[in-house]
Amino acid sequence: MKIGILGTGDVGKTLGSALIRRGNDVMLGTRNVSRKMEEKATEEAPQSFHEWLSKNKKVRLGTFAEAAAVAADGHVLEEQLAGRRAVQAHLAQRPGLDQAGHAAIEVLAKVKPSDLKDKILIDITNALGPWGKGPIELFVANTDSLAERIQRAHPGIRVVKSLNTVTAHIMVNPAGLAGGDHDVFVAGNDPEARERVARFLREEFGWKTVLDLGDLTAARGLEMMIMVWLKIWSALGTSDFNYKIAR
Repeated sequence: MKIGILGTGDVGKTLGSALIRRGNDVMLGTRNVSRKMEEKATEEAPQSFHEWLSKNKKVRLGTFAEAAAVAADGHVLEEQLAGRRAVQAHLAQRPGLDQAGHAAIEVLAKVKPSDLKDKILIDITNALGPWGKGPIELFVANTDSLAERIQRAHPGIRVVKSLNTVTAHIMVNPAGLAGGDHDVFVAGNDPEARERVARFLREEFGWKTVLDLGDLTAARGLEMMIMVWLKIWSALGTSDFNYKIAR
């Protein structure tokens, strides 16, 4: 399967590594390829992207447009602030962020509509804006969601909200937590796209329970879950947890 991932943060790299191990053809998209390859390791990111890529040689790097175009089988994953790295920064010292959720629409604007048409966009974003000294806030909630804004801005793609309620390494290895006995959600306006994403999550990552929440209005609640997710992380001192619907 050919898959494009829009983003090169911790989540994008985690997804990319897992997907190439499954034999997929994966390209990560970034704003500036040469600049990304020249980035140095930092205290927050002790491994440079170049070093990571040298250990994941089958992953290709391109622009956002190239990554979207390469997804010939119809799967594009939008990684901008899927959660982990930015939230780690929040818990540490809350610096300014360059990968906040509001960047998602900006990123997709760099892609030709023809390269997105009829493809499934698995939207892993959360609607957290850049933060400074004040409290963390969602820039859209209750009556709208980032996923719905993406869908309105790009009506030619099929947006499915998923994976935004769990940290990166659990996304790709649910069995590593409680034997996989926990849940992930999907929401989208296209039932066939939701089913394809649910199958993708089961087959590629081993999710046992994928709960279909219906159309994209469900993304409002899914995105708002990040606020309690942050509090749970702070209380537990770890991001190694997930939600389980008990019946």
